[in-house]
Parts: sequence; structure tokens; C-alpha cells
Amino acid sequence: MLNAEFGLEDLEGEVREVAGRGLSSVWMAQGFGIDALTALALIGREVPAIELGTAVVPIYPRHPLVLAGQALTTQAACGGRLALGIGVSHRVVIERVYGYSFDRPTLHMREYLIVLRDMIRRGEASFQGDTVRARTLSKVSVPGATPVPLLLAALGPRMLELAGAVGDGTITWMTGPATVAEHTVPLIHAAAANADRPPPRVVVGVPVCVTRNVTNARDQAAERFGFYGGLPSYRAMLDREGLANASDIAVVGDEASVRRQLQRFADAGATDLMAQPFGSAPEQSETLDLLATIH
Repeated sequence: MLNAEFGLEDLEGEVREVAGRGLSSVWMAQGFGIDALTALALIGREVPAIELGTAVVPIYPRHPLVLAGQALTTQAACGGRLALGIGVSHRVVIERVYGYSFDRPTLHMREYLIVLRDMIRRGEASFQGDTVRARTLSKVSVPGATPVPLLLAALGPRMLELAGAVGDGTITWMTGPATVAEHTVPLIHAAAANADRPPPRVVVGVPVCVTRNVTNARDQAAERFGFYGGLPSYRAMLDREGLANASDIAVVGDEASVRRQLQRFADAGATDLMAQPFGSAPEQSETLDLLATIH
């Protein structure tokens, strides 16, 4: 995952480095500063080949017609390499920061997806739901854009079913290998099969640090990632995995140990690894070297 605190030039340099190491994709979260889709559109014009994904764009602040236009523009700019990850975010963000209601988030995502998918696939939408309303006046076209795959930040059962039946897959965070194997993969695959959809992508996000000082790395993980344990959706995934703290989800150790730990996610059914390297600069470099050897 890219560091959204960087400036645009630094972000482009980071993507160039990752692409130069042979990794297949980079992912960027949408925070309150740099706009992820705008940044990826600019970077995609300069850095070829590598897939560019959002992980994730919160849907409440952007009407689906607006997000469709942004995503298709980015898709045209990067030559068809965008994967659009979206999510409902968290009650504390949507209500306290944006001032919107967070009632019925799964229904909101379901209705939002109907409009977003219609816009991306057909360039038009007409929908009157309980939480989303949209009606295009004419067909919309973004020259050079191809349909964008839609991945949901889906953790709970109902959102996973939606990700399989309507979306193209899921992006997880704070979710361990046992939970991926016993919860995430079975639910999303069953939903896709029941809807006669192709097998979905399961993009697993996890902090990773190749290090010879495991204790120090664990301390850094606690400082950097500990707050995730206080968010209900992530807390549920950590509890399901039997982990007390968010930092316990981090994959930490020497090269052989990290490789074994990451293999557990692949064995669980993950199709993609979205690693968040952390630690010192040399440790992050070693982590990227290792990730480049994993396919």
C-alpha cells in the first residue's frame, strides 16, 4: 500500500520502485488529503504496466454518478489498469466527520453498487432506492475508458455476499488466515456461484516487516496499527481470528518466517496480497525484495 502522506512526486517514485521490483500491483487508501483516484490517474500516465488500485474509497461522501466519472477518467488515464476498491468506512468517520447517517450501511452499499455498476458498464442509470437515487439525463461516455472492476471492503457476511453476487471481489484488512479460509472465502465464493458470477478476487491486506528484531517490529506495529482494534468491523475480524490486539495481525520475522506466514493466506484462498511494509527503511526494502519473489 502506498503512503498517502507523501506528495505526488514521492508517490510516483514509490510506484516506480515497486514496479521496478516486479510487483504486480500497488494500492492507495483514500484519506482526507490527497485524492487517491486523481493521484493514480497522474501516476498511471507516467508509470506503465503495474495495476493501480484504491483500498478503499468511502462511498458516502461521493454520489455514485460522481465516483463513476472519476473512476472511468482514471481508467482512461492509466490505460485500463485501475481496480476500484470501495467501502462504507466506519460509523465514527461517516457520522462525526462527514455528518451523514450511517444507518443501514449494507443496504446503502447494495443500492450504491446498482448505480455505480450501471454507470461503469452502460454509461447510464435510473434508480430510486431508500438511500440512493440517480437518474442520468443522457448516456455518459469517457473516451478511452474500459469497465472498472469493483472490489468491496467486505468483512461481515452480508457485505461478503454482496461482494460476490454484485461486485468483483473483496479487499480485507485486519483479517487473519484462519478467518480468510473459514469465513471470507467460503461466503464470497458461494455468493458468486449462486449469482452465476466468475470466481471473485480476494485481496488480503496485511502489515509486513522482514526483520531480525521481532520485538522492535511488534512495538512499531502496536504504535502504527493498534488503533484499528478499536473500530468495530476490524475488532470483529480480530476476535474471529482469536487475536487480542491489532498489531498481532502483522506478519513479522526473518525472510523464511515471513514467507511461511504469507503462504498461509494463499493456502486460505487469497488471490492477491496487499502488503503494507513497515519498519525501518532497510527493513521495508528487504520486505519489498521478498514480496517481489511471491507470485
